[in-house]
Amino acid sequence: MMRCAVLASGRGSDFQAICDAVAAGTCPVELVRLITDNPSALAIDRAGRAGVPVAIVDRAAYTDRESYEEALRAAMASSGAELFVLAGYMRLLSSETVRAFPNRMINIHPALLPAFPGLRAPAQAVEHGVRFSGCTVHLVTEEMDAGPIILQACVPVHEDDDADSLAARILAEEHRILPEAIRLYAEGRLVREGRRVRILPPATGS
Repeated sequence: MMRCAVLASGRGSDFQAICDAVAAGTCPVELVRLITDNPSALAIDRAGRAGVPVAIVDRAAYTDRESYEEALRAAMASSGAELFVLAGYMRLLSSETVRAFPNRMINIHPALLPAFPGLRAPAQAVEHGVRFSGCTVHLVTEEMDAGPIILQACVPVHEDDDADSLAARILAEEHRILPEAIRLYAEGRLVREGRRVRILPPATGS
């Protein structure tokens, strides 16, 4: 079974969705580590309840980004994970870190990329008056929120939406497609072809 580590910075609801899918047998990975940059992250409590070991690499303990990312890479490598999932990890990874784990990191973003990369994606969607938004799971590359897309889910933007109400509706879809993308990765059904990811059909008998 593929070994998977999750990077998270906050409440960890996406991490919880992964834990629930693993427990239900619909996401065939072994969760070997939660890695967080925030010692107060609620995700830590979720990991404890799920029996997932935690590595805290507190950004505040490092004087510069380079030393922090060196420690982060060490924590990632020591986990033994084959796949790293950024699930609400609120820091932009350096090129050196991305290159250390090529095609082994996926990220969930609350927008239909390439629209609205970066922070405040639901707020950006509301401000621009789009009719539909959603979420995207993509491979992590050196450019922010620009990696090849694995899965997307679409939600309508209502006339009375604000950033919070739209974000809540998007989050429900994140909880659905992130475990699905992990499953596809673990089953070896994702093939990167330049800017695109091709999803292979399930093996005969699956």
